[in-house]
Amino acid sequence: MGAALAIILTGVLVATACALLGVFLVLRRMAMMADAISHAILPGLVAGYFLAQGPNLLAGFVGASLAAVVTVALVEALHHTHRVGGESAIGVVFPAMFALGTFLVSKYFANVHLDADAVLYGNIEFVAFDVLILNGTNLGPQSLWVMGALCAANLLFVGLLFKELKLATFDPGLAAALGFSPMLIHYGLMAMVSITAVGAFTAVGAILVVAFMIAPAATAYLLTSDLGRMIVFAVFTGALSALSGGFVAFALDVSVAGAMATMAGACFLLALLFSPAHGLVTQARRLRRRRLRLAMENLVVHLFNHEHQAYEEHEAEVAHLSSELRWQPQFARRIIRMARRAQLVQQVNGHLALTDAGREFARRASARRDGEA
Repeated sequence: MGAALAIILTGVLVATACALLGVFLVLRRMAMMADAISHAILPGLVAGYFLAQGPNLLAGFVGASLAAVVTVALVEALHHTHRVGGESAIGVVFPAMFALGTFLVSKYFANVHLDADAVLYGNIEFVAFDVLILNGTNLGPQSLWVMGALCAANLLFVGLLFKELKLATFDPGLAAALGFSPMLIHYGLMAMVSITAVGAFTAVGAILVVAFMIAPAATAYLLTSDLGRMIVFAVFTGALSALSGGFVAFALDVSVAGAMATMAGACFLLALLFSPAHGLVTQARRLRRRRLRLAMENLVVHLFNHEHQAYEEHEAEVAHLSSELRWQPQFARRIIRMARRAQLVQQVNGHLALTDAGREFARRASARRDGEA
């Protein structure tokens, strides 16, 4: 397998595995838990190195996983004291765990080189050279096997417990009343998050695990309110970010993992701006259309209120409407064009007159305003 293909496939698998669980972290407002876990596994890695007397994949994986579970348990224990909030508990536990790992490294492994770039950004560029050999057979890049297994495990977890996860996420009280254990489901989810963070750590590093776990899920959250679609959108966004980020990194000769996470951030930015329901640009356009419609309604109601009065002709003058309704002349002409296109008014010799449709529109608008008042 080519190195470039192995890199991109690893990125896609990492993003997919993280996105499957990241949706539930975002919905539960626990996004920072992924950050806490990705940093707090350092003492577990040190313990695995110590017990194996050197680098060992299995020992490191087990040690890091246990450290992640301990982190989750400590956060929950602090939170349940009701003296420390959830975010504060995370802020207390994960720096303490990371500091403990740093202390152990400096105390007992001072001669071991710890590459900060590898910890933060991983070694995804070298996944093709870190191969899995079983009984003398080269099975290909080790990260592909690890992340492929984690993808399958996360997909199975979410598929089998979809209803339980959904119920425990949105209504823990109802879940408990129906016989489910929200706490057990929570710890199951946290265990899967921990294992995934540990598995992805060697490929993309501590910081970028958070990007892959949260950014695609947050993007999907902006695009849909349906949980099933949200998971699909998150996986698609994560895979697209990894794929496009890989090509960008190769083209610009920059950090692969960094480029992938940057593309995940770019996808989130696009969703934030142009999401059909929550996008900032979309909301601005919706507000602008509402403002224009309200102005057109004011125009029609104004003409309706002055029909059959002695000064009707003066109030219907196009030149008078700008000062009467306190509009700029250009804005007044725009609203008049809108009303004419909607066939609510007609213009004759510089005066406006309501059509039958305009009168009916004005009656409904006046009745609604009276009801709101």
